[in-house]
Amino acid sequence: MLEKLRKLGELVTGDDNKTIEPAYTWSAVVIVVGLGLEVFSVVTGKPFDFQAYGIGAVGLLGGLGLSAKIGK
Repeated sequence: MLEKLRKLGELVTGDDNKTIEPAYTWSAVVIVVGLGLEVFSVVTGKPFDFQAYGIGAVGLLGGLGLSAKIGK
């Protein structure tokens, strides 16, 4: 179990696997929120345009990726 959590931690940390990288962390947040909104819309029966959310999320992630690259 601890090994799986360590692997998940590697997704949001930098090269040293200790320092949290903001761009990776926000990317993970965007993905989790998108999936949560999709589940919420199915449960409540409300429409959710995942494509429009995806376009906005990709724009956000692109900006975050660029900021991570410039920050190094």
